[in-house]
Amino acid sequence: MALTQQRKQEILTQYQVHETDTGSADVQVAMLTARINRLSEHLQANKKDHSSRRGLLKLIGQRKRLLSYILEESRERYQALIGRLGIRG
Repeated sequence: MALTQQRKQEILTQYQVHETDTGSADVQVAMLTARINRLSEHLQANKKDHSSRRGLLKLIGQRKRLLSYILEESRERYQALIGRLGIRG
């Protein structure tokens, strides 16, 4: 369920904070969201793939921790990011 190099580059250019940014929390959350979405589609087709389900839950937990870090840093940045990604209802 890994992302292709081209898709990673697209996400990177969309969500990077500055020109040389490759690992900020915003970029990491965007990458995790793409992986979560792809894995969710896989699990809808393969309901009995329990090891992938466990991996999905780990990714969701990691994204949740990064989002709470962003929320502590800047509420406006947090709201903008979840709005762009379309997560949290």
